[in-house]
Amino acid sequence: MGILDLPTFLALVAVAVGATIGSFLNVVIYRVPRGLSVNEPRRSFCPSCNYAIPYYHNIPLLSWLLLRGKCKSCGQRISMRYWWVELLTALLFLAAWHAFGWDYGDGTGEGVFRYPALVPVAWVLLSLFVAATFIDLEHQIIPDGITIGGAVVGLVAAFAVPAMAYEWMDCTTRVGQGMGGRLVSLGYAALGAAAGYALLYMVVVLGRLAFGRKDLKLPENADWKVTQEGGDENPTLTAAGKPHPWEDLYFVGSERVQMRCREVTLNGETSRDVPVQVWFDKVVIDGRETPLEEIEALAGRAEGGMLYHREAMGFGDVKLMAMIGAFLGWKGVLFTLLAASVLGTAMALPARLLGRGDSAFARIPFGPYLALGATIWLFYGPQLVDWYFGLMRVVAP
Repeated sequence: MGILDLPTFLALVAVAVGATIGSFLNVVIYRVPRGLSVNEPRRSFCPSCNYAIPYYHNIPLLSWLLLRGKCKSCGQRISMRYWWVELLTALLFLAAWHAFGWDYGDGTGEGVFRYPALVPVAWVLLSLFVAATFIDLEHQIIPDGITIGGAVVGLVAAFAVPAMAYEWMDCTTRVGQGMGGRLVSLGYAALGAAAGYALLYMVVVLGRLAFGRKDLKLPENADWKVTQEGGDENPTLTAAGKPHPWEDLYFVGSERVQMRCREVTLNGETSRDVPVQVWFDKVVIDGRETPLEEIEALAGRAEGGMLYHREAMGFGDVKLMAMIGAFLGWKGVLFTLLAASVLGTAMALPARLLGRGDSAFARIPFGPYLALGATIWLFYGPQLVDWYFGLMRVVAP
């Protein structure tokens, strides 16, 4: 191939494809949670001035740097998240190529293709993880198009590429390419999807039974208000004279305080006899949402008590786990849940112990940890399991 040998050329192709897909994932991350189409408008646009970005200002990785993170039209800053998503996707695509596409052997030979059919499947799975992670971080939701759609893709891929069963689902014997092998691979994927859904569904149900509703025990017609001392970083819900700091009420991000109010005043506008929900990042009054940062004054009088709803995790995580099982099998599901729990505790516990429950690390939803745990399994899971059980073996003297 002249200057570049084949493996190096294909590795560069993986990086280029990854950066390009990362650019598209930025569109998905911005538009899907807002109910916008990913196809219309076809061209990306500035979120501040809606300027349609021409192709020569939309080159993955390069354009953001050359424009110094600003819109060419209005000069407003464009989040660095766009660049990080492109870089992360490019690196993940490169890692997938090295892990599944090419076997370098002992480094002395030419090397051979390993399982090249697994590479595009890994790219799809990693793309789904990137989109789910950044949407969950910003909006505390994971769209069904990613989780349910991804689970369907995983089942189809397992049938089309039966090597998934041996390489990713830790099937003990190699699966053939014939119809029998494809059905075995599909069976592993279906079992993994069912196990992932059932396992986390059980966690959600048990969490609701243990923590699902809590009566704040307020008297009838109690006055309440939301204050934000020191800006919007430390809000407090004060009800019947008792303060409830935000970090005590909201941990996962899906919790809410629900009540019916005889009257409620938001930024000088009063509504009467309406339902009110106070979320971590917004207030919903009679179906109308107001972001927390736009609230200058909020107070009301509850009709009866307040109910505090909280969950161990959301159903988006349950569906995400089903998708993970469809690609990685039931062993991947168990590893992912264990790894995500360890990673989540390692990130959140220090902030809690230091009294910084409102810090960004303490409020990362569970979805990104699931995606990270599944990614670890994808690249190193079976090897880590073998290593762990190897430590437990007793060597005879």
